[in-house]
Amino acid sequence: MDVISATDVRKNWSETLDLVVHQKPAFVKRTRDYVMMMNLALFKDILSDRHFTAKLFTEPDGSITLSACHLDLVVNAKDMTEAKQSLASDILDYAEDYYQHFAIWSNSPNRKSHLVYVLKALSMSTEEIAEDIVCRDGKN
Repeated sequence: MDVISATDVRKNWSETLDLVVHQKPAFVKRTRDYVMMMNLALFKDILSDRHFTAKLFTEPDGSITLSACHLDLVVNAKDMTEAKQSLASDILDYAEDYYQHFAIWSNSPNRKSHLVYVLKALSMSTEEIAEDIVCRDGKN
């Protein structure tokens, strides 16, 4: 692995950003710590095969309930469009809260696995999240 020292990154900040944005990710070492810098577009490409999935329930009154499969979120709305928008908004709110309290949630055994969805959501708009939601039939 080609590693750049933190000192060199600090000295050559603009060049390092140009490398990361236009060429390839960079691995940076500071003492015993390693980090990776990456272009956001590449990050989105890496996560492009990971989708927000939800179980779909059609309620007796005709409303739609969506239950996120990988996150503990459930919404109910009058139609699919509204339900997806509501779930997308809740996903983004959850992701922002997770990130705000990262030290707690990322170390919680029942929340660790949410990280990939949190990072994906933080890199998207509510509308993009809604478009990314894949619904599967649930059982009533």
